[in-house]
Amino acid sequence: MKIVFAYSKGVFQQHFLLFVFMLLPCLLAGQQTGLPDIGLAVLPQPREVLIKGSDFKLPSQPEIVLDRNASEKDRFAANDLISYLNDAFGMKAVIGKGASGAAIFLKRKGNDKKLGKEGYELLAGEGKLVITGGGEAGLFYGVQTLKQLFQQTAEGIAVKGMQIRDWPDTRQRAAHYDTKHHQDTKAYVKSFIRELAGYKMNMLIWEWEDKFAYPSHPEIGAPGAFTMAEMQELTRYAQQYHVQIVPLVQGLGHVGFILKWPQFAHLREIPASNFEFCPLKDGSYELLEDLWKDAMEATPGSAFIHIGSDETYELGACEQCKKKATEIGKSGLFHLFLGRSARLLQPSGRGVMTWEAPMGWAKSRLGVYHGGQKEEHFNVVPQKGIILTESYNYETEDLTYAKQAKALGHPVYAYDPNPGIEQLFLPYFFVKGKKGKETGALEQSYDFLVSNLGKGVFDGVIRTSWDDSGLPMQAWMLCFATTAAYAWNVSGLSMDEFLQTFYANRYGRQATGMHDLYRLLNEAAYFYMESFERRVWAWGEIGKTHLPDLPRGDALEYDPYWNTEYADRVEEAKIYLAKMDTAIAICDKNLAGDISNRYDVEVFRTLCNLARHTALTYLDLSKLEVAIKNAHQQRFLDYDKAYHHLQEAEGIVKASLARRQAMFTDLCAVWEKTRLPKGMSTPEKQYFFEQERTRHFASRVPGMNYLIYDEEKLGLEQYLQELQAYNQYFRERFPVSR
Repeated sequence: MKIVFAYSKGVFQQHFLLFVFMLLPCLLAGQQTGLPDIGLAVLPQPREVLIKGSDFKLPSQPEIVLDRNASEKDRFAANDLISYLNDAFGMKAVIGKGASGAAIFLKRKGNDKKLGKEGYELLAGEGKLVITGGGEAGLFYGVQTLKQLFQQTAEGIAVKGMQIRDWPDTRQRAAHYDTKHHQDTKAYVKSFIRELAGYKMNMLIWEWEDKFAYPSHPEIGAPGAFTMAEMQELTRYAQQYHVQIVPLVQGLGHVGFILKWPQFAHLREIPASNFEFCPLKDGSYELLEDLWKDAMEATPGSAFIHIGSDETYELGACEQCKKKATEIGKSGLFHLFLGRSARLLQPSGRGVMTWEAPMGWAKSRLGVYHGGQKEEHFNVVPQKGIILTESYNYETEDLTYAKQAKALGHPVYAYDPNPGIEQLFLPYFFVKGKKGKETGALEQSYDFLVSNLGKGVFDGVIRTSWDDSGLPMQAWMLCFATTAAYAWNVSGLSMDEFLQTFYANRYGRQATGMHDLYRLLNEAAYFYMESFERRVWAWGEIGKTHLPDLPRGDALEYDPYWNTEYADRVEEAKIYLAKMDTAIAICDKNLAGDISNRYDVEVFRTLCNLARHTALTYLDLSKLEVAIKNAHQQRFLDYDKAYHHLQEAEGIVKASLARRQAMFTDLCAVWEKTRLPKGMSTPEKQYFFEQERTRHFASRVPGMNYLIYDEEKLGLEQYLQELQAYNQYFRERFPVSR
């Protein structure tokens, strides 16, 4: 962002040396001067800002003045501002003629090529604030910026005297919204749309899988899935906010939600896997065409449809496809499917998006899914015009492959790097791998965006939010804000400035400790993942946690090993118990104050509590073995003391199970403020659960207990029953005080 301070000539001459002296430390430190320096947390940062003149003081009953020929969308922008002023400041703003004093003018002017349809100019001064949009979207985005400029002063609410000229670097700014393992409420989806629009994102690629009740095949939609009318309502709602909903209905791969149904099993590539269609069966296309038609009807006015089709692990496995692959290769099979699908969709007039990378067909990118098979000798010719939205790691600094794909007629979207599929929370600040801590997702995203956007190559950018680990949507908002900020203004804030601006923008200046909270959750994610085999099958051999040995026989024998075997986990648990206590204290302090987006913090508190419970469970098991050991040591000394320690052991297990249930009940209650119960059934429909080959962390079981499934598998309930049976035996066998 470029920011300039305007002075009169005399003042400039008088204060020039003082100004340079004050600015010198910033210049020497390499810091940018920007809106954060004047107390404003604006996202995305505007491109050009000139601070000048008197402030605009907001009257108690502000008037919003529109052009005479204002459109419905212009009026919507005005009403959005009116709602904000009422909610934020209790002001009763109205649409008027501006004859009664200070007013906000919303205008449109379409002859500024630099601003384009999404750009705007904002001029704030004494008695007047004017936003001029290059188009309807530009006017709306000017209002979104204005909503972030109001400041409380001694004289009331004001906007600093300034001029802003602002426009986007990237035309299509897309958020990928993956709901394969959860369904949010309609109210939440609307709030999510508003949040994205506030960040000036203009596309929502919604991978809804079975969360839409397809009229052509109603069995595919899960109980409670959005109806056709509801999805059309959400689409039109989003369009008011200049957000286009693009339906993503998976095509070739990732179709377990379709092929789990017995009536469609004959369309599988191989009978054992429900994950993938056979691309040579006509029935595959007939079924998908039905679903795609439903999806397009559900999203009226949208210009695109996304047919997914990534992770085609079984491609070329059936006998017919195996034979065809000898002629055209597996990449050829993949593009045979994409081409036929694109031609089926051509009459709709929609652009067809897919998970394919620029020149992926020439770079044997499908080797990622097929054991590294090289297919250079096959001349694959993709369907012209398909829109490429997938990630790839073979690009050059000058974007050679993106340019080549564009030259062949393919629009290309930059794929903001996937932050990972970590459980509990996203690895924003560090990724923990075999080599220890490595660069976190935030820095990876920042480096990618500032290096590749703004060069006139990419037609759009996409930020994915994969639902593999079932993270709450609130954990993803920093990701969406990052992509939005640099897709709009690639040369805006430094990464550190952006992060501090994000916290202030999202939670308000009153919020405290948010950076510490995010970092603690990043750390807690790895502690949680490394506990009780939660890393699941994808990480290979991960071991198994056992419970302490049960007492047995008259001599109260047991095999001591637990505290020796798991000594490192016990010490780690002590560390993370303290860290989660700190994190929960941060949450509680903010929830007791006046912060924005407090629901984020409510959700984060449940994550902290889940990690805290995990730590306490290790400590419980440690204490459990100690109690049994103490009982053993007292067996031939004092019956009552031995029995006391056995009862102590029983109490430890009961308390641990009760704490787990209380923690889990609270977590579900908080999360289900904005989402439906996971895996729920209704009186009209039973949920049909069947796993697929990816075995995602969040889909190992149908319900929310995927978060505690690994603890459930420990078998503490059965352990308690056996311990209680032994305690009863001991009480009846020996003379103990009742």
